Amino acid sequence: MPLSVAPGGQAVLFASSEAHPLIKTGGLADVAASLPMALRELGHDARLIIPAYPQAKRLVRELRVLSDVGLKGTQGPVSLLGGLLPDRDLPVYLVEAPAYFCREGNPYTDVSGRDWGDNPERFLLFARVLARVALGLPTIDWRPDVLHCNDWQTGLAPVFLSRYEERPATVFTVHNLAYQGVFDRATFDRLGLPPALWSIGGVEFHQRMSFLKGGIAFSDRTNTVSPTYAEEVRTAEYGCGLDGLLRQLGSRFRGILNGIDYRTWDPLHDASLAQNYDLDSLELKAANKHELQRHFDLPHDEHSLVLGHIGRLVEQKGVDMILDLVPRLLERGNIQLVVQGEGDRVLEQRLLEHAAQHPSHLSVRIGYDEARAHLIEAGSDLFLMPSRFEPCGLNQMYSLRYGTVPIVRRTGGLADTVVDTTPDSLASNDATGFLFDDADADALWGAIERALRLHREEPATWRRLVQNGMTRDLSWQASANYYQAFYEEALESRAQQAVALSA
Repeated sequence: MPLSVAPGGQAVLFASSEAHPLIKTGGLADVAASLPMALRELGHDARLIIPAYPQAKRLVRELRVLSDVGLKGTQGPVSLLGGLLPDRDLPVYLVEAPAYFCREGNPYTDVSGRDWGDNPERFLLFARVLARVALGLPTIDWRPDVLHCNDWQTGLAPVFLSRYEERPATVFTVHNLAYQGVFDRATFDRLGLPPALWSIGGVEFHQRMSFLKGGIAFSDRTNTVSPTYAEEVRTAEYGCGLDGLLRQLGSRFRGILNGIDYRTWDPLHDASLAQNYDLDSLELKAANKHELQRHFDLPHDEHSLVLGHIGRLVEQKGVDMILDLVPRLLERGNIQLVVQGEGDRVLEQRLLEHAAQHPSHLSVRIGYDEARAHLIEAGSDLFLMPSRFEPCGLNQMYSLRYGTVPIVRRTGGLADTVVDTTPDSLASNDATGFLFDDADADALWGAIERALRLHREEPATWRRLVQNGMTRDLSWQASANYYQAFYEEALESRAQQAVALSA
């Protein structure tokens, strides 16, 4: 695998259950492709590792078998494959275990949307392989200084590594604390984990087991994906039962804001758009609005304001608030709403019913399509993200990059990336969008009305608002520098532990 590592650079193994463009269900996939690449640009030897899903195997370049992993007690063989991402020179390892990962559906659910019944076994196996690779496989001349794990699917890897003296430093990133990988005691027993882990200092969590808790408790450093969310999850309201543990971690836990990949999200070179544009050719953006209306079977009307929404169709994302607004949007007459996503079947059905009743104003696409997502970001005038909580959020940053003004709730990473439009923020050229506080449809509608009023009454100010968003630095470079420092802290902590153990 190609290396271009500066002297002093760290070897980093970035572990994730998904990565764009191999397989994607959410923002984690974007992070998993972009952050390791940004780290490589800083001189680190960052490599990605994910399960060998069928679509991942089809897309990886120069794929080859590297090693038999040699785990005991598994269903069938387990091996390690290696290659490169299809769109960039990022080394990637695939954990080949056909009995666990060679199946249709997404990484976590079957084609009907139900969780795979053997998810505990699947991601236990993934964690075991992560630990084995992190300790160094004899047939691979590479060993990481840092194992960077992400979300509950990798949470047991730091647990397994904790008993080894010669282990790498471990960093664990929580992308959404609500997804904890929680299973019952019978599952714990079935997995054959050491009985000592069924304890308050282990993976036991309110008489159940939590993969996520394991990752948090056993890693040298833990972070989440925005400073505001890091503060929120230390409270009972947002902590999902883990706020006490997160407070206990003190300075070992913090928030590091995600970035976005400027190579993938670039309106001037985006192949998914009907018309490319940039800050100096904003008038060309209108062609994408026309194409978006055509794609979603909405009437072509350049005077209608198009509101976009992309995301999981669940209450966390505030989709119910958007649904409650439909009558008010219809009353305005000159508003169109496009939605792409999947999730709660009841919310999906409600959206589809509204779209069938009001085909000139609302159009919905169930499922996720990457090219369509790019078109929504470019063709919309406003982008709605009324999340009840949002660890970081990426779509609001994509919107800023594409000159689409975001309307967001003041929570988590949304509060860290969007500056509310006020007289002061407009005067300082900091304003980039519209924020609201209460998690209800009235508050969301208030923010929408503020946006509509500014768009209607002050077009020059609106253009300045769009330009402010497009000029913000949202790239991965700043985030990668923060992670570089975080890795150094984890390595120092690991070194201190090693000294203490040898004393």
